[in-house]
Amino acid sequence: MFLFQILLPLFDNSGNPFHQQDYTHVRDELMGRFGGITAYLRSPAEGVWQETPSLTIHDEIVIYEVMAETLDRVWWSSYREELTKRFRQEMLIVRVSEVQLL
Repeated sequence: MFLFQILLPLFDNSGNPFHQQDYTHVRDELMGRFGGITAYLRSPAEGVWQETPSLTIHDEIVIYEVMAETLDRVWWSSYREELTKRFRQEMLIVRVSEVQLL
């Protein structure tokens, strides 16, 4: 079993907020493909990273999770690229972990 996490920004790189329908669209796509989704929306997570020695970047994100029996790398790579364009990012994080259900 695989757990996929999609980190979606609340704002584009210019600081403009995304609309709720942008997130609803992603939720509906993932529901349609995987049959279920967990969304962490109430308290945005904060990402912080050092872009250069003098520039620290802050980002607020929400996280969508889905589980699947198989890892379709081609589909996920394509979907990540699509989301990167939709959310106007230089890079959008989609990560996967293999999990065992207890």
